[in-house]
Amino acid sequence: MAHRVYNFYPGPATLPLPALEKAQKEFLDYAGTGMSVLEISHRSKEYDKLHHEAMDLVRELLNLPDDYKVMWLQGGASTQFYQVPLNLQVPGKPMEYVNTGGWSTKAIKEAKYFGDVRVIASSEDEGFSYVPQNVEFSDDIAYAHITTNNTLYGTEWHYIPKVPDDVPLVADMSSNIMDKVIDIKKFAVMYAGAQKNLGPAGVTLVIVREDLLDRVPENTPTMQRWSTHANKDSLFNTPPTFAIYICKLALEYIKERGGVPALEKVNREKAKILYDVIDSSDGFYKGHARHDSRSLMNVTFRLASEELELKCVEEGAKRGLIGLKGHRSVGGMRASIYNAMTLEGVKALAEFLKEFQEQNQ
Repeated sequence: MAHRVYNFYPGPATLPLPALEKAQKEFLDYAGTGMSVLEISHRSKEYDKLHHEAMDLVRELLNLPDDYKVMWLQGGASTQFYQVPLNLQVPGKPMEYVNTGGWSTKAIKEAKYFGDVRVIASSEDEGFSYVPQNVEFSDDIAYAHITTNNTLYGTEWHYIPKVPDDVPLVADMSSNIMDKVIDIKKFAVMYAGAQKNLGPAGVTLVIVREDLLDRVPENTPTMQRWSTHANKDSLFNTPPTFAIYICKLALEYIKERGGVPALEKVNREKAKILYDVIDSSDGFYKGHARHDSRSLMNVTFRLASEELELKCVEEGAKRGLIGLKGHRSVGGMRASIYNAMTLEGVKALAEFLKEFQEQNQ
């Protein structure tokens, strides 16, 4: 097998090795077709089978009720920033958002093209280092929106905010979908770019409660309607077949490991290992996120200087610890420890950080 490093990039991110090995094995001849998955028609019975198996795995792992539609779309979560307000707008009703930085800021910008947007809570006052607590949405709105994890700042929602019964709660779950067990029925719409916690770049998982599909205005272009894709099981046009195939393999891996409950246990252990290193470093490593808002998926921290951070990144890379540089807009360092990151990889990083401190303090 080729040399493998521990990949801490925030996305495209590490994938389960068993999934990659299976894809490699099947690459030239999928299911006895004599063709690669990259080549077979999306209308073939072989592809149709894997396509629906991937959808069924999403349903099973998230414990989705029957009245939710699962879609594999393109354009990333960034496209959903405008497709959400486009499909859920209600004339005369505002949309409410919580701004936890980065991607939620961009989602707010796109929503403003479709009507009045209220930002009812924000953590900008402290550099987006926390998730606002005790958030409650109004009852006179079209929908409520949160970004459940922020890759840039390393913050994550650890509670579900209060929303009136008739107000849909929408969540961008790109970087923490399936990282822990949640009450899925409290969300009406969930979307996630696959390239962090589900699979490769090129496909976006969108889940919509069925009763909301009729909200879309009549003059909306066909491809921008969620209903177009929901009614055709994401086969209205050619889907990103290979990306969906890899997602299916990754979802099978999650199921084989025991599903989301098993993942949550390991994810909490991984996060604790790294946060313990930061907390016990006597200030050598300074975490960005407030303790009650720390992400299970993205551990963000700073060192005393940018020079020292660069040295840490470079020496980590020599040890096969890749992708530790923080986002360009934030700086510092970041370890993305998504579902596919192994406990062994996190332990290797923790040991390196301890040694680096000993040698440089």
